[in-house]
Amino acid sequence: MNFLQYTPQFIEGAWVAIWTSTVAFALALVLGALVAVMRESKWRVLRFIGAVYVEVLRNTPVLVQIFMAYFGLASIGLRLPALLAGVLALGVNGGAYLAEIIRAGISAVPAGQLEAARTLRLSPAQIFFSIVLPQAMRTVFPPVINQYVDMILGSSLLSAIAINELTSAARIVNSITYETMAIFAFAMLFYLVLTNLVSFGASVFSRRVFKPSVPATYRFRFRGSRQLRTGGRS
Repeated sequence: MNFLQYTPQFIEGAWVAIWTSTVAFALALVLGALVAVMRESKWRVLRFIGAVYVEVLRNTPVLVQIFMAYFGLASIGLRLPALLAGVLALGVNGGAYLAEIIRAGISAVPAGQLEAARTLRLSPAQIFFSIVLPQAMRTVFPPVINQYVDMILGSSLLSAIAINELTSAARIVNSITYETMAIFAFAMLFYLVLTNLVSFGASVFSRRVFKPSVPATYRFRFRGSRQLRTGGRS
């Protein structure tokens, strides 16, 4: 197993995968929240823009969107560094999925509670932060974490624009050692460890923050948990 001497390259690639997917996820959260509000707006034009954004981004390949951000924008004079283009593409794509997740969480809050809050003359800000947000967070937390896991796995597509993340590192090592099966199995092991760490961290977080705790519905958990892919890629 000569490829094991290249373990530092795999570790560096894993770090790049985590870093890029985390930054993209932060961007996706902001976009998702904004688009979710737009889709619930009383203004038809905002609802239309939000719907177009969601439908286009969710129903076209992520790899094509990455190429659009890197090669497409460069063709019209807007040349972005590969890392920036990749993060933007992943973030914009993830925002479309998170928009629907967040919108579903907000819609799940019983209308009777909102009517009661208005009867008590609570301000819109008080209604949102005291009633809507706490309940919506419980609802959306598991699928949001699953979307983050999807983005970690989706970061492998950034190897197509020469970003040296985990899959790219595996391809480089394979071109040197030609131990193809072992190398890509080793890369899969890295992804498995990363996603399980995220799921474990999310489970610990939910037990400490949510009372009662959110059911363990994160992916890749080994103890009797169900998979939940709400909003994730197929």
